[in-house]
Amino acid sequence: MVFIAAAVYAAPTLHLVGDSTMADKPKEPANPETGWGQALPLLLRPEAVRVVNYAMNGRSTKSFIDEGRWAAVVAALRPGDFVIIQFAHNDEKDQDPKRYAAPRGAYQDNLRRFVRETRERGATPILATPVARRKWSAAGELVETHGDYPAAVRAVAAEDKVPLLEMNLLTAELERAHGVEGSKRLHLHYAAGIQPRWPEGVKDDTHFSEYGAARVAALAVQEWLRLGLPAAEWVK
Repeated sequence: MVFIAAAVYAAPTLHLVGDSTMADKPKEPANPETGWGQALPLLLRPEAVRVVNYAMNGRSTKSFIDEGRWAAVVAALRPGDFVIIQFAHNDEKDQDPKRYAAPRGAYQDNLRRFVRETRERGATPILATPVARRKWSAAGELVETHGDYPAAVRAVAAEDKVPLLEMNLLTAELERAHGVEGSKRLHLHYAAGIQPRWPEGVKDDTHFSEYGAARVAALAVQEWLRLGLPAAEWVK
């Protein structure tokens, strides 16, 4: 029994750190909302890697640290583990001092801290640009909503030589490929009386449906393969 437990523990862990677009969502009662980190384990070999999702709704790099959530991740890290870090959706909220982190200030500083402390534990940090929102202009063009944040992540990744999952550009292309109407399927668009969770209907262009989360998780795996990360061996 001791040897079996040791063998299970020897498998690396993939730690997911981020906001609601990545987070696990309750499925009971019926809830179509799904984070892409929640969909990710379905694409990986469970005997090769254990996935632990720390991502949480409404969190920014600042609030994730201030609430002690990052400290819990650091305490759990072991040599050989990996950490995917994706924030920005809530760091952008400049009217909320508990969450706001300027892209070329506290946001980058927090990302550097995540990278440094992950490496100090013998684990590998992986940065990810924020996933795109579904926002279309009147002319039918997808609008970038994240301002300078994607560029700020790319800069930290380049400076600190951190693998980068280019989720922002890839999910923007995913939205465009589905078109103005088709992209609703990636998110949460239900008329009144269709979904018990939203009896009056819902139009949510930020969070993902089960279909959308699965497509985004597949893009993350595609990026790992492109980067040639050891994590590519985990893919089914």
